[in-house]
Amino acid sequence: MYFNHIIEAVGNTPLVKLNSVAAGIPGTILAKVEYFNPGNSVKDRMAIRMVEDAEKAGLIKPGGTIIEGTSGNTGMGLALAAIAKGYKCIFVMSDKQSKEKQDILRAVGAEVVVCPVDVAPDDPRSYYSVARRLNQETPNSFYPNQYDNLSNSAAHYEGTGPELWKQTEGKITHYACGVGTGGTICGTAKYLKEQNPAVVSIGLDTYGSVFKKYKETGIFDENEIYPYKTEGIGEDILPKNVDFDLIDLFIKVTDKDAALMTRRLAKEEGLFVGWSCGSAVHGALEYAKEHLKEGDTMVIVLPDHGTRYLGKIYNDDWMREQGWLD
Repeated sequence: MYFNHIIEAVGNTPLVKLNSVAAGIPGTILAKVEYFNPGNSVKDRMAIRMVEDAEKAGLIKPGGTIIEGTSGNTGMGLALAAIAKGYKCIFVMSDKQSKEKQDILRAVGAEVVVCPVDVAPDDPRSYYSVARRLNQETPNSFYPNQYDNLSNSAAHYEGTGPELWKQTEGKITHYACGVGTGGTICGTAKYLKEQNPAVVSIGLDTYGSVFKKYKETGIFDENEIYPYKTEGIGEDILPKNVDFDLIDLFIKVTDKDAALMTRRLAKEEGLFVGWSCGSAVHGALEYAKEHLKEGDTMVIVLPDHGTRYLGKIYNDDWMREQGWLD
């Protein structure tokens, strides 16, 4: 058996039990290790779905260009789809994203445009605005807009959710996932709750993001928005893929706690994962310590691979500069 192209290898990633970092917590705590996807992240799933749905809708023609704002991982998934299907790619990123992410996208043939992170979403210099402008200026281009494109959630409703239900033999009781675009948590949670409405979905957020307060109060509070360092989690907008009815609660995690847990996952579990994976595990375990019971099964999504962060959280000098290592 072989695949005709690398994008056919997306999905069916393993569940791995967390041992050391979850010691003493009741129940079974499992990690959905998404770096086994060919682009090394969960975003491969929805990137390919967005492109294929766009082709069916006639939104992109042969020889076209895919233009997207990305923190890096969606860009990689889109680039793999583009290579398979003969498209060009232009990706727009904020300058807080790691150099590794920029270099990886260039390595797979994409053009990368870097924008300042410390501007409002509607500022013409923001990576949202620049991606939209390039789409308008480029003939035969497609702007997937992962935030509001519901193909994102659909990929997880039809893929990740059924995988988890099958892999846990229907025993999953808690599902924890970082929230950025919202597609992974909401698409998966929708499927799981249809199988068992008692499944608890936990959204992991970061300080500087609007999600937790909006869920709890219905208020979009601009005072909640300020710069943070963790990549690929939290937002200063409300993406259409975030269905707050499907997320039972949010837990916020600091940049430091996320970084330190990420390093623990590598050293203690052999899981060489990315920064937001630490956010997800730290926050989910804080919840689990108080709420999990014997017989419960929690699954935590680990979105990406540690190679994206070698110059940051896996660099001792950088960590000391942040005051996070002695």
